[in-house]
Amino acid sequence: MQNTYHNTRLWTPGALLLLTLLATTLLAPDLYAEGWPRNFSNADGSSTRLTAPPQRILSTSVTITGTLLAMDAPVVASASSANGQFFDQWAELATRRGLENLWPAGSIDLEAAYATAPDLIVISVNGADSALEQRQALSQIAPVILLDYGALDWQALAVQLGQAIGLERQAHARIAAFEKTLAEARSRIRLPAGKANIVSYNGPGIANPIATAEGTHGRLLSALGFRIESPDPAWHSGAGKPGDFVRSEYAYLTRLKAPTTFLLRSDAQDVSRFRNDPVLANLPSVRTGQVYGLGLNSFRIDYFSANEVVAELVAALQP
Repeated sequence: MQNTYHNTRLWTPGALLLLTLLATTLLAPDLYAEGWPRNFSNADGSSTRLTAPPQRILSTSVTITGTLLAMDAPVVASASSANGQFFDQWAELATRRGLENLWPAGSIDLEAAYATAPDLIVISVNGADSALEQRQALSQIAPVILLDYGALDWQALAVQLGQAIGLERQAHARIAAFEKTLAEARSRIRLPAGKANIVSYNGPGIANPIATAEGTHGRLLSALGFRIESPDPAWHSGAGKPGDFVRSEYAYLTRLKAPTTFLLRSDAQDVSRFRNDPVLANLPSVRTGQVYGLGLNSFRIDYFSANEVVAELVAALQP
């Protein structure tokens, strides 16, 4: 058989460049959806006119960046979390793709944003990584779109981003791949009897958020067949109404009734600490020994951490 790899040495550099440009021209229209220019409906009710698919996206929200990376969007720079780091579940991928870390959440640097030369800037309207107050200044650099990730799971966020940047097919492909992962996981795990609760365990003296059945974490585990115990909304000590979580005081954990508990942002050491907490000794899940960690990256759910959570559950609950 002829070795096609070695035959490439017969091409001149000019011919190879011509072929590369031709391939780019032929493939580029297939990558992005048609329908440009287009208007994107922002989370605040306004609209942003987008004339062409962006090639250099700046994400001012580290939470949104993970979904952009999952879609293979051309994101070139991003804000990081408050500690100056990207989220662990996709930090390695960001490094491989050369993603520039511009600033930690809450410390926006307009000069750095300008130097990045973006052709689209993504802003979250809520959260600690929101750059909404700098919207006007950022809009002088590039078109700005606004998203409310607090009201969306990662799938819905991907759909909205796909509509904005023309990567609808990539968004739906990632969602379809994850649905397949869920189906495979459902066939492999043995569901514990009764309901389950989901807790972000922090111990005394601080809030211990409990996931609601309707929230992102509750819906994820429900998709795997679990029945989620919702906390009493009266336990909520946070501002506003409960959303994904009821921000419960530590003492209310003793009122949980489900025979299974899943711990967010946790490893084996955290599970052991929960099981050996004397205040929680009579908790049904502690008495049954059915306390499981969902992984250290499980508090914020995006495409990457959702896959990690599913893998943790399969490892813990397969027969």
